[in-house]
Amino acid sequence: MLEIIPWKVAQVVLMSRELDRAEGELRGFIDRLNEDEQASLVAIMWVGRDAFSTDELSEAIATAKAEATTPTADYLLGTPHLSDHLENGMEELGISLSDEEDDLMRRG
Repeated sequence: MLEIIPWKVAQVVLMSRELDRAEGELRGFIDRLNEDEQASLVAIMWVGRDAFSTDELSEAIATAKAEATTPTADYLLGTPHLSDHLENGMEELGISLSDEEDDLMRRG
């Protein structure tokens, strides 16, 4: 079970697309997430890049918590195609980010 709401994932997706402009803001956003949210974010990314299947989500979250040796923001920002992996992971889990992304774009 995910321990992060889709809106927060959508926020990370949108900011990671504008990394040259929003890196500091994105780092701050990820740093303010609690441990469970950060682990879920990493797990979603792993599912999106096929490192774990959707059936292994709980295992992916547990692994993310156990292997968190570097700051989550550093790890995620060092991952090529982060936004694509997050979107793919959420889709694999049956959750669309379209509405959240649209809401964030309108507010932005």
